[in-house]
Amino acid sequence: MSSCPDLRLDWCSYEAAKYAVEHWHYSRSMPAFKTARVGVWENGVFVGAILFGVGANSNIHSPFRLQRHEACELVRVALRDHRNAVSRMVAIAIRLLRRQSPGLRLIVSYADTAQDHYGGIYQAGGWIYTGLTSAGKLYLVRGKWVHQRQASSLLGSIKGVSSRMSSEKHRYLMPLDDDIKRRIAPLAKPYPKRPTRGTGETDSAPGSNRETGGASPTVPLLPEGDD
Repeated sequence: MSSCPDLRLDWCSYEAAKYAVEHWHYSRSMPAFKTARVGVWENGVFVGAILFGVGANSNIHSPFRLQRHEACELVRVALRDHRNAVSRMVAIAIRLLRRQSPGLRLIVSYADTAQDHYGGIYQAGGWIYTGLTSAGKLYLVRGKWVHQRQASSLLGSIKGVSSRMSSEKHRYLMPLDDDIKRRIAPLAKPYPKRPTRGTGETDSAPGSNRETGGASPTVPLLPEGDD
């Protein structure tokens, strides 16, 4: 078996992250809220970005008795074809995030059942699975279905905006200290199995993130401050 190419992760520009999300993530949509953006390079070639933020639910910290700054969401894993395992990329991105945000104690992420996702990359990374979320509401904004928080941010008012119910999502938790790990341990459930009806996502090359066209970005890809 051939060895994996050289892997490097570092902070990347908003433009680079936006390119990755719009070309290599199924949502094709950059979050409207502030994000921490980690770029991914293999053999010096930009292959995507991993984004963290508050997410659609601004109270994501509340069920775990945490302060707002102590929890965040892994909001995008946007990758073109790559060779290294996604779980390895995510683990390195989390280490970078922890160095930048030493008060962070918990990361939450979701796998969308509507995309045949089941959380394979989180299972490979040892995340704790807590079950399916309830369906929420999505709003049609500029041709894209987005959560209420993002719709309100973009439009100011969502009165009269077309809406529909979202799909259920698998929820995964990554505790960053022993106290939080003990606190969420009772919530743990058996990992869901990979769906048989679709490609879903795998730890090495998630089908939902394959490149859909376009060249690698030539905008600056070096770390920079928040926009």
